[in-house]
Amino acid sequence: MAVKTAVKEKEKERRAIITVRNLSVEYRTHRGIVKAVRNVSFDVYEGEILFLVGESGSGKSTLGFALMNLVPSPGYIKEGEIIYHLDGQDIELRKLPLEEQRLFRWKQVAMVFQSALNALNPVLRIWDQLYDTIQAHDPNITREEAYKKIKYLLSMVRLDADRVLKSYPHELSGGMRQRVMIAMALLLDPKILILDEPTTALDILTQKNIIELLKKIKDELGLTMIFITHDLSLAAELADRVAVMYAGKILELSDVYTIFYNPKHPYTYALIKTIPKLTSIDEELYPIPGSPPDMINLPPGCKFHPRCPYAKEICTEKEPEFEQAGPNHYVACHRWRELKFER
Repeated sequence: MAVKTAVKEKEKERRAIITVRNLSVEYRTHRGIVKAVRNVSFDVYEGEILFLVGESGSGKSTLGFALMNLVPSPGYIKEGEIIYHLDGQDIELRKLPLEEQRLFRWKQVAMVFQSALNALNPVLRIWDQLYDTIQAHDPNITREEAYKKIKYLLSMVRLDADRVLKSYPHELSGGMRQRVMIAMALLLDPKILILDEPTTALDILTQKNIIELLKKIKDELGLTMIFITHDLSLAAELADRVAVMYAGKILELSDVYTIFYNPKHPYTYALIKTIPKLTSIDEELYPIPGSPPDMINLPPGCKFHPRCPYAKEICTEKEPEFEQAGPNHYVACHRWRELKFER
């Protein structure tokens, strides 16, 4: 597993570009209230790639939508703060008028949505969709200026503009559509890019191309990225820090090296054990037993305890606090001080 090893002994003072405090998001359903995100707090630092990792249903995508105040109905942000620190200002997106929120999105923070085929309009050519996006935020731009910028961005994501711009979405492969979505997200020079499962349903070679592309974009444009995925192995390629989510909460947060080589939470360790290693073809994989909890009727105590081989009585009674386990390393587990995981 090619985890980045160049981790500094002492991190320099970093500037938070997003501050999230006590964020909770819920969905109203006929069965009851789905507690999708539960009292989550974290910072995103300028220029970093933060991975949100966890199983399906852990609240990753909902958290991504909440950062842009785009939680779909019947969802709503129950409580909490999301503050952007941009251009010398502290901006709470939810408190802006709706028109200012619309202009803020794509200009300051953009999102590459899950499933590129569904995110693109099937009856419009790629040129129309990209040009409409620019015009919606900058109506004074000329077609020539727009074309020049669009062509540059398509070349950056390794697409032939002359061919792609004349095409409909169904005429492009999955990898090409995904790269169109990345180019579209970059149209207005955002400072923050949120990517929701950008490699899902792509073959392994195309996934690798997308990862290399994102590395290039980060290096050239200096973007801050939030990468949402269920695949922890992708973090080894791209992440600076990793936040592991389960049942709507962050259970562990640290730099990528620490997450892979010194995890403190049993769930993080279980996720790592599910990743096949190319260096040992006969090594047994260890699937996580059981299923994620019902987000309407969550178990008491630590929400992972029904699936945790290390659970004790306290784990069934009280939900653990999010504690500091080391420099820039945080974990929510009653037993993190005593557990030692084999490598």
